[in-house]
Amino acid sequence: MTHKVFWEDPYRAALETRVARVSGHDLLLEATIFFALSGGQESDRGTIGLHEVLEARKEGPEIVYSLAGGHGLRPGDAVRVAIDWERRYRLMRLHFAAEIVLELAYARLGTGTKIGAHIAQDKARIDFQWAEPVTPLLPSLREEAMAVVAGDAGIVSAYSDAASERRYWEIPGFARVPCGGTHLRRTGEIGAIELKRRNIGKGKERIEIFVDDRPPPPPSDA
Repeated sequence: MTHKVFWEDPYRAALETRVARVSGHDLLLEATIFFALSGGQESDRGTIGLHEVLEARKEGPEIVYSLAGGHGLRPGDAVRVAIDWERRYRLMRLHFAAEIVLELAYARLGTGTKIGAHIAQDKARIDFQWAEPVTPLLPSLREEAMAVVAGDAGIVSAYSDAASERRYWEIPGFARVPCGGTHLRRTGEIGAIELKRRNIGKGKERIEIFVDDRPPPPPSDA
């Protein structure tokens, strides 16, 4: 099974590893920092052995990477994996902003109301089954979310079951939530949050989540 270094150190932007298997344009790595779409969080962008990764996808516990034809890589080859660090860090900020907003929204809408979520580089969104506009809730949701950010609490990210690769995040005193994404170290890194409401159909409400623009810190391997 691929060693998923992105869980141990989500602040890492480059990794030396080896190719584990090759099947045409697809390959598996012995270890990786390159996250694949999961739980609504988009895949990283980057390269493996200087070849652009066209797609990263989960297949059971493994992550399969598709490269352009003619990459020439073979099992056992040493390769350098590099990700777009600015994109990864922004995804982590938006991901955790959405996690906080979701937990606060559950207190008002109920835990069974979420029907979808997506984390992209420009914004995050959470979709709810809800009959009324959520607009009146947004000011208080933002205020409470910003209080969590201002508290600059440490974020625990760990296995709940290592054998099955089940993971969670936790802010002590706030929430503990199953999640296999990449997470920030502290809530203060999220920065300023803005919320917008969008109607996506009868009985459905969307909260869009934005964070401020700021340069990422140096990656841990810089």
